Amino acid sequence: MSQQQSQQWIKTTCPYCGTGCGVEAKVANNGTVEVRGDQAHPANSGLLCSKGSALGETVIKEGRLQSAYIKGHKEPLDKALSYVASRLSQTLAEHGSESVAFYVSGQLLTEDYYVANKLIKGFIGSSNIDSNSRLCMSSAVAGHKRAFGEDIVPGSYEDLEHAELVTLVGSNLAWCHPIVYQRLKRAKQANPNLKMVVIDPRRTDSCDIADLHLPLNGGTDVALFNGLLAYLSEHGKLDAEYIGQFTEGFENAVASAVEDAGDLPALAKTCGVEPEALLRFFQLFADNQRCVTVFSQGVNQSSQGVDKVNAIINNHLATGKIGKLGASAFSITGQPNAMGGREVGALSNLLAGHLDYVPEHLAALSQFWKTDTLSQKPGHKAIDLFEKVGSGEIKAIWIMGTNPAVSLPESAKVREALLNCPLVVVSDCIAETDTTRYADVLLPAAGWGERDGTVTNSERMISRQRAFVKTEGDTKPDWYLLSQVAKKMGFAQAFDFQSSADIFSEHAALSGVLADDSKRKFNISGLSGKDQQAFDEIEPQRWPITTDKKAANRSLFSDGRFSTDSGKAQLIAVTNQTTQQPLSQAFPLVLNTGRVRDQWHTMTRTGLAPQLSSHASEPLLEVHPQDAANQGLCDGDVVSLTSQVGALKVRLSISEGQKPGHLFMPIHWNAQYSSDGLVSQVVDSSVDPISGQPESKHTPVKLSSWDYVSEAVLLTATPLTKLQCQDLPADYWVKQGLGDGYLYRIADTSQAVELASKLKQFLLTNSKLQSLDFADTEQQRYRSALVIEGELFSSFSVTAKGQLNASSWLESLLQQPMSDNIRRGVLAGTSPAPDLGKIVCSCHQVREQTIADVITEHACESADQVGSHCKAGTNCGSCVPEIKRMIKTVTVE
Repeated sequence: MSQQQSQQWIKTTCPYCGTGCGVEAKVANNGTVEVRGDQAHPANSGLLCSKGSALGETVIKEGRLQSAYIKGHKEPLDKALSYVASRLSQTLAEHGSESVAFYVSGQLLTEDYYVANKLIKGFIGSSNIDSNSRLCMSSAVAGHKRAFGEDIVPGSYEDLEHAELVTLVGSNLAWCHPIVYQRLKRAKQANPNLKMVVIDPRRTDSCDIADLHLPLNGGTDVALFNGLLAYLSEHGKLDAEYIGQFTEGFENAVASAVEDAGDLPALAKTCGVEPEALLRFFQLFADNQRCVTVFSQGVNQSSQGVDKVNAIINNHLATGKIGKLGASAFSITGQPNAMGGREVGALSNLLAGHLDYVPEHLAALSQFWKTDTLSQKPGHKAIDLFEKVGSGEIKAIWIMGTNPAVSLPESAKVREALLNCPLVVVSDCIAETDTTRYADVLLPAAGWGERDGTVTNSERMISRQRAFVKTEGDTKPDWYLLSQVAKKMGFAQAFDFQSSADIFSEHAALSGVLADDSKRKFNISGLSGKDQQAFDEIEPQRWPITTDKKAANRSLFSDGRFSTDSGKAQLIAVTNQTTQQPLSQAFPLVLNTGRVRDQWHTMTRTGLAPQLSSHASEPLLEVHPQDAANQGLCDGDVVSLTSQVGALKVRLSISEGQKPGHLFMPIHWNAQYSSDGLVSQVVDSSVDPISGQPESKHTPVKLSSWDYVSEAVLLTATPLTKLQCQDLPADYWVKQGLGDGYLYRIADTSQAVELASKLKQFLLTNSKLQSLDFADTEQQRYRSALVIEGELFSSFSVTAKGQLNASSWLESLLQQPMSDNIRRGVLAGTSPAPDLGKIVCSCHQVREQTIADVITEHACESADQVGSHCKAGTNCGSCVPEIKRMIKTVTVE
């Protein structure tokens, strides 16, 4: 971290989910970064979730990429940029524009996104740019465009506070958007008449405040919402005046719904939900005028994702429950700037400024950018794009701020494609990721705290993300790296940007290039022409923001005018389809994937914050007790999970919250943190035919036992190197970062005595290490403590399968003098201090046993009472459902 640091609070934004929380950050006198919620920001009013609260821990030198590399050799940045420009130009000359591709990220700032899109589409002449946002919200984009004529999210968080019914569909809001969930929770507390329905195969923590949970079968959302539309029609609950005045396509849509799902008992069987529960949901939607339906990845990540989106929107249009305070279909995005990427056209089928591949828009954009090489047709979407890399049709790819070797389905194929691609450029702030290892050129990109620009959150609110830490080494913003390459390729005049303010001004001006087209809603031309000072002073605001300074509506479509050719919204006739990969005798279970509470994407950043790793310290496969019993599996077993495209080993977690036949595994773990935790290697690449979004929520799999015989926990003061990790003498391992070291959980097919011998030999690489050993051959228990200069450097404990004790007490032992008490504890395999269990409240670092003791000592009957004694649950509230479950299970004396 540079010595030139901010000593005052700087207003910026959180770089994680699409909530778009305002953050205030500064560098303290001791060099650490302090963060707090921005109380003035309308998205969060000062609240931060566990991940946002830990942002300061991620602004560290460890693991940062600060220099450029060509073929593994450190080089000056300018030389690396010249090399990239030369190789791209050579590829274009020899193979044409379609041989070049960019793969970008919803974590880029809008200015980075804009320059990338302008370079590849406007001047390289290729539309082969796609974003990892393809994986999370592209079905919503396509659904919006079909219904509204434009990619518009009409609602806002304020709608939640005025709704009479809020329905969460495929959205674990409590974990994935915790601050929005807290806003909804407060609204429900203030208005007891507000009802909440959760539609999800899993019983997630979002159900904690729900009035109704519909655990529908995965993939049956279209049937469910067709059933709702059929019910509304049958019972006279439609808004005929609104339908006639503001919509088209109603007759076909309702006819399709009635035919598809008009029989309630049959629908209940299809969805796997009791008829009475379905009927209650239908009645709630019918009887309340202010209804908000929040949908996210559980809807979008599907081979029928676009139809699911339109099935939801159909019901809002047919009842006029849209464009009104407290009434909207509301797509909530997964990434901090997925919306900004959509605004600048950073998906292969979009153009900048919400323009489309139609003659009028192409001509306007060509003239605005002053280019005659603008790409004229959509490019390859993410899955197809990497298939083209694998086939050799794409010969050069630049990957920015994302980790496709982990996040894309069938990830083994992606890694093979990158390995064989003639030119792979990766710009990132992290040096070692699963993707950077395939890079021919590594470019050091600015990270959070160093970047300056804008982001747009899920409710169309543009906020400034400001830098408060100076970059070090050759680190530069992505827009700078792109602009320099563009200049070296001969496009200097079009990329003479001096700051993010310059880029934003051009982006804003472009949004108004067809301002006379009154149908288009995206317009921020009122923010164009701002100098650096005016740019710095931009306050959070929701678009449209027009040149006549007209204030943006809180909710679009309140006037009933849409962006379609006719100006009317379109109801789309949809029919429930079976998934592209149906269940079979060989693969009888459904695998669902998603996030855990305290981690983000592929852990390249959140993995740096030790306090975020204790709640979920390794990837767990959640399984209903019935499915585990069918296979003779026990809680905590490491098991085999196999699909048609791959296999992995993962630890089992038996959960009553899982629907029988449905499994859940998190997406976050990568090869840096786990030997076999990449869930993407078993997810196939089936996609929605319209949006190209992968079906990550419905993979047919089989579950079976894995015949390992020994287990171990390994504590070390320093991380094992990448080479060591590959050579770690164990069949299964997971790494957890601690404050002063690392903890590895291990399972192996060798006998305990053999595993202990292999681990000891592996660790004894330093001649200064002293080894203190304990062996109980009869009980198959082996322990070693490795001491250097009187301090514990490393220790491990090996047992037969199922005999390993809890290991959380080990976390506090590193870098401590090796007292007799600690020595005895390590060698005995017992804690020299009380074992407080895992962290439940990440924000305040409150552990399981502490909460249990508080519940017992104070006879607590509510989470609020627990929080008053130990602070657990008093910040973001994400742990409150878990605290409530503990209250039910802890015996109050």
